[in-house]
Amino acid sequence: MISFTLSLVALILGYFFYGKFVETIFGPSSKRKTPGIRKFDGVDYLVLPAWKVFMIQFLNIAGTGPIFGAIMGMWFGVSSYLWIVLGCIFAGATHDYLSGMISMRKGGISLPDMVGQYLGGTYRKLMLVFATLLLTLVGAVFVLSPATLLTGLMPTDSIFNNLSVWIIIIFVYYIIATMMPVDKIIGKVYPLFAFSLIFMALALMVALFIKWPTLPELWDGLDNLGTARLGIKNSEPIIPALFITIACGAISGFHATQSPLMARCIKDEKLGRPVFYGAMITEGIVALIWATVSSWFFYDEGWREICPDVFLAQSDKTVTQFFSAPQVVMEVCKGWLGIAGGVLAILGVVAAPITSGDTALRSARLIIADALHINQRPVIKRLLVCGPLFLLCIALLIWQMDNPDSFNTIWKYFGWANQTLAVFTLWTITVYLALKKKLYIIMLLPAIFMTFVCTTFIMVSKTAFALPMSIGYTVGIIVTIVFTVRFFLWHHKKFTLDYAYGKDGKKTEQNN
Repeated sequence: MISFTLSLVALILGYFFYGKFVETIFGPSSKRKTPGIRKFDGVDYLVLPAWKVFMIQFLNIAGTGPIFGAIMGMWFGVSSYLWIVLGCIFAGATHDYLSGMISMRKGGISLPDMVGQYLGGTYRKLMLVFATLLLTLVGAVFVLSPATLLTGLMPTDSIFNNLSVWIIIIFVYYIIATMMPVDKIIGKVYPLFAFSLIFMALALMVALFIKWPTLPELWDGLDNLGTARLGIKNSEPIIPALFITIACGAISGFHATQSPLMARCIKDEKLGRPVFYGAMITEGIVALIWATVSSWFFYDEGWREICPDVFLAQSDKTVTQFFSAPQVVMEVCKGWLGIAGGVLAILGVVAAPITSGDTALRSARLIIADALHINQRPVIKRLLVCGPLFLLCIALLIWQMDNPDSFNTIWKYFGWANQTLAVFTLWTITVYLALKKKLYIIMLLPAIFMTFVCTTFIMVSKTAFALPMSIGYTVGIIVTIVFTVRFFLWHHKKFTLDYAYGKDGKKTEQNN
């Protein structure tokens, strides 16, 4: 619990000190008119109250990521604490803040357009396809899991004890939320769900401090303590698997597709730090709490008596076969918080993925509309863009229902794609800061690290190339060096030419 307490304090201090430092580097100004004012359309561009923007941003980026990812991440031991704290402060929150602020400065542009402006047209096209597919994938993934849980909660003789019924209900909600103006449904419902998610996490944090369990600390070692204790096989190495497993609680490329949504609804640039940086720090705290809760759940013998079915694992089972993250959430909330905990668990495990799914499809609509220059004020044009997205989402849902094991497969690829998206966003922000002659190293270092992580993971993961670790690490190092060297060559060439010839391409007097 000492490691948890220190990590919690570090996250809070990170917001006030490093967050302020990053804000100073960017330089927000209250004198600039934000996109919600300059480009008001009453649908996607409009001003919302700051507290509401924060709640929506938090729920948009959170979903079940900081819960499920943290639970699964604790199988890698207390090293998860280091990744959540350092990743959140120096990578994730900075990534979310700067991507949101750059979008705001550029009129609320979507991620592919942002990438295209600073990395080039080829990367813009790549990101357009990559981000759209990823967001549609999120929409499909986050229908089946809450629908399955809701079906199990219904009486057996009820019409709602039917998976297809809940899929239809959730998907109809998706259509309405994706099509309607942001203040009509999202602006009214999301703050309630966000409050429930935060309240659930805070209630669990209070329970932790009251009970003060004895848990492994950072100085006990950074190896896979949980798997050693339970005798469960975990073939995934901490590097790079930990950094893919815990994404939303540390850094997530998906967030860069969501930040432009709120960049179009903020009244003042100086609200960017509490909205973007603050929402990510809040998510990091939620992830930290659930990492600690799950740590107690796995290590404490008392939990074996409370929920014996969860611990009926055989020594030959893998980690993914051993437990279900939603089951851990439900058992913990009911065991600690009673009936209220069960309700909060439903809101957290059901509402969070649904709200992430609908905003993912909304982001996909806006990305396509921006790329094709389709005005989104007329409803018919919104439907024109959404139609193909909904059809693709339905196709993925049918495939999932026909293939029971498909969810785990999709989730693994989603995790990698999510962090790969973060890699491109980090390099984009690095180039932006370099062009503005600002302290670009704050994004360069996370960009280098995540490039290595994503490249290595796709090389060694059993769901991808499954290469030996030595080869995977070698390829990861080579690719990372190539990206880094290319950046510095561009930087040297760009600023050498600007100095010699000026930004207009004409030779300056001092160099004649």
